[in-house]
Amino acid sequence: MTGKKQRNMRGIDVTMSRAFANYKPPEDLTVSQWAAKYRILSRESSAEAGPWRNERTPYLVEIMDAFTDPKVKEISVVAGSQSAKSEGELNMIGYIIDQDPSSTLYIQPTIDDAKKFSKLRIAPMIRDCSRLRAKVADIKSRDANNTVLQKSFPGGMLTMVGSQSASALASTPARYIIGDEIDRWALSAGTEGDPWSLAVARTTTFYNAKMVAVSTPTIKGFSRIESLYYGGTQEKWHHRCPECGAWHEIVFNDIKFDFETTKTGRRKSYKVKSVHWCCPSCGCVRSETDMRVQPARWAAENPDAIERGRRSFWINAFASPWRSWTEIVQMFLEAKDDPEKLKAYYNTILGELWEDRGDIEDEDTLLSRREEYGTRPDGSPIELPDGVLVLTCGVDTQDDRLEYEVVGHGHYGETWGIKKGIITGDPNDDEPWLRLDEVISHVYKFANGRGLTISMTFVDSGGHKTQSGYQHCRDRFNKRVFAIKGVGGDGVPFTKPPSKVKIIVNGRAIGETWLYTIGVDAGKADIMSNIKAQEAGAKFCHFPKGEERGYDITFFRGLLSEKLVMKTERGRTRWTWEKLPGHERNEALDCRNYALAAFRVMDPDLDAVERRLKGLNAPAQQNAQATEKKRGVVKRSSEVDEW
Repeated sequence: MTGKKQRNMRGIDVTMSRAFANYKPPEDLTVSQWAAKYRILSRESSAEAGPWRNERTPYLVEIMDAFTDPKVKEISVVAGSQSAKSEGELNMIGYIIDQDPSSTLYIQPTIDDAKKFSKLRIAPMIRDCSRLRAKVADIKSRDANNTVLQKSFPGGMLTMVGSQSASALASTPARYIIGDEIDRWALSAGTEGDPWSLAVARTTTFYNAKMVAVSTPTIKGFSRIESLYYGGTQEKWHHRCPECGAWHEIVFNDIKFDFETTKTGRRKSYKVKSVHWCCPSCGCVRSETDMRVQPARWAAENPDAIERGRRSFWINAFASPWRSWTEIVQMFLEAKDDPEKLKAYYNTILGELWEDRGDIEDEDTLLSRREEYGTRPDGSPIELPDGVLVLTCGVDTQDDRLEYEVVGHGHYGETWGIKKGIITGDPNDDEPWLRLDEVISHVYKFANGRGLTISMTFVDSGGHKTQSGYQHCRDRFNKRVFAIKGVGGDGVPFTKPPSKVKIIVNGRAIGETWLYTIGVDAGKADIMSNIKAQEAGAKFCHFPKGEERGYDITFFRGLLSEKLVMKTERGRTRWTWEKLPGHERNEALDCRNYALAAFRVMDPDLDAVERRLKGLNAPAQQNAQATEKKRGVVKRSSEVDEW
């Protein structure tokens, strides 16, 4: 035997002897019993560092013990933030290492998430738990089997991976699969398909395999954890009513609260005065303090699923000991006027699926929501309602016409449709563009007679009229008319700085113009989100009445002509916008998209614009202009200077 082999054998002997010296036979414990006996909460990840207490999170006991139930093969847990769901996973991992060692695969959304979890959660748990510290070598040691993403222990190994890694998910067999935040996983592991299916396939050689999936929920109908939950026992955490004795899950719809609203300028603030739960059975009203001490238990809606070895649990915000009901209501009030914030609130705080609450059902609903912007004393309609501070225009170019929409913008994403129109004619000719000039140069007036012109216009350069569009946009540079190119795809930013393109006529370059590239998918997502706002204010979309305005049923059919769908092509899954059946024309959606992109590019100081419109800084402006005139200074737009 060579010297090198002898040294290697001595190293193996030392490692094996150390493992046997630290070996302690398994005890007949459940996961919750093991945690209560051995688990120490680390100071890095817990405000309540110290020995684990099952009574702090009683709803986790049955979830953890399902892991040691021989009848259960698959566990799925739906939960919001601050529910200790990750601590439950850590207890299972600790139990595996100490009591029932075998090959274990722990999957996070990305490899970076896996590394972070290993360093911030796994490593401190091993360090602070003597039972685990004795069995898992420190990564600073010479044991090559212990790295950030791999922990070996007598009888098994814990491997941590990201959901995108097809090779890691489809290679070595594993008895235990634990998937964290699976609704945030990649839609496909490379080109191999669904990561969860790949991971589950690795357990087929183990008769005693266990699979655990945990996640905050996302969108109803597209949530992985939702699908797994409904395939299991569908258990909810129920409390007993102290009045009638009925058992109910405490849900947001049964919470009754009073609050005060304070308005400072355009901003609202809220103060919650009282919060109570109303029993659906008897109507009694009880405080959080009363309900915290009531008996609670899991209740299954599909108990027969246990025969297939599947248990599923759903934890909502009201079960968490770390969120007060007052805090939950306060967060709702602060999120309710913003569809994106409300979606995040439902998913992460309440731990509920987002069902597009406040969704617009169809074009008839939007049509009925149109409003009068008011009339002047002479009976003529007011073009601009109060609140409009900036005007932009979006133009869609077709072979035989130009379609446009003029949009007014106010604070906090609030918008007003001002004018939607069609200009017939070949865009290669000057005539339709001259008529568009009338739209762009028109002074749109408020009730007091003051007015605004369009600050920026974005014109689609796609289709068969690209070079003509470039040329006409260059000719209108002084009116801030710019060509745009729409690019679809997830992750493409809505706007980015422009680039110069050549104008080609009859095969010869006759000049250059500016071209903006906009992420049309990002813009469509914003539009659909804004449409769902139900009250005037942040992100609300106003539409005017009046035949001359152009906001008829055809407009709303075009605005609502597309929806976001998930498609799989050549093994890759992606989100894409697709036309709805019966909605062939989407020009209204495109025009609104381009107008919003123009406003985003401008990024104006709306407070300064509002002061100027109200004349609050007129004297200062006049003095500054007089001084500049004496000095012979010519003031130009800073944006034009940059271009």
